[in-house]
Amino acid sequence: MAILALGVLVSAFALGLILGSPFIKLLRHLRIGKQIRREGPQSHLAKEGTPTMGGALVIGVVTSLALGVLALLPESERGDYVAQTVAPLGALIAVGVLGAVDDYVNVVTGTGIRGRHKLLWQLLVAGIGAIYIQRHFGVTGIYVPLVGEWEIGAVAFVAVAIFVIVGFSNGVNLTDGLDGLAGGTLVFAFLSFAFIAAARGFPWLVVLCAALIGALLAFLWFNVHPAEFFMGDTGALAFGATLAVVALTTGFVALLPLAGIIFVAETGSVILQVGSFKLRGKRIFRMSPLHNHFELIGWPEVKVTIRFWLIGALAGITAAILAFATPV
Repeated sequence: MAILALGVLVSAFALGLILGSPFIKLLRHLRIGKQIRREGPQSHLAKEGTPTMGGALVIGVVTSLALGVLALLPESERGDYVAQTVAPLGALIAVGVLGAVDDYVNVVTGTGIRGRHKLLWQLLVAGIGAIYIQRHFGVTGIYVPLVGEWEIGAVAFVAVAIFVIVGFSNGVNLTDGLDGLAGGTLVFAFLSFAFIAAARGFPWLVVLCAALIGALLAFLWFNVHPAEFFMGDTGALAFGATLAVVALTTGFVALLPLAGIIFVAETGSVILQVGSFKLRGKRIFRMSPLHNHFELIGWPEVKVTIRFWLIGALAGITAAILAFATPV
């Protein structure tokens, strides 16, 4: 199984590299260019018109390889494969469609879909995914690091799952503001949960994580500074939701805030900034999300990205070790 996962990872990376340049040319031909927020850092205005919706490439590569693996499997193994991958793959595609529509509306109008409308779709997808995971795997608890399983009941698990899926979908979206930032931190988070899935006996989930990691690495080839294209909401919303579904399937959703610490910090900075301004009339950060604050205090974009990557890598390794040290 490890060899298959490695083969899928390498295949996803190679396929992403091969298709990357033609896909970017297609986006340029269709004039799918990013509209930059005027209230953001002024240095970002130079990125106006850079092709977006790059997440569609990753989604396409991962979906193609996932279907390819399914077609090659013997009938006796297809049931387990579908059971372990249908929820994360479904979240990837369903939320990716939402993000693609949002990106297109942004290109046409400069604003995008209203937040409440996006939230309704996210809640629907999250609800379906949460109920499937709970019922199919009979989940009634979550694993607390170093302690073991904590029973919370089926209803509570579904509620937590919906909250986590929607929260991380938006958290990754908030993080996607610098070249390579969201993509790199996602690689470390998915890598962490690939090892956790292996330890928990979800081999096909490992294979799907490998496809995501390989495709994201290929995306980063073109997305590192200066970015040739962006993942857009097509990718950011979808990858965040998928990461949450993977974590929920393994049972170690309690480790998700650690493995995804950058996404939590970015979301937290926005909540604190808005709350502080409404309650006190004062801002805590120069600008939120958090990466904008560090830019405005003088850190170059590449330095912010790499330092956030380092934190994400350390957090991902720590999360995986804690999972291995937890009795199951």
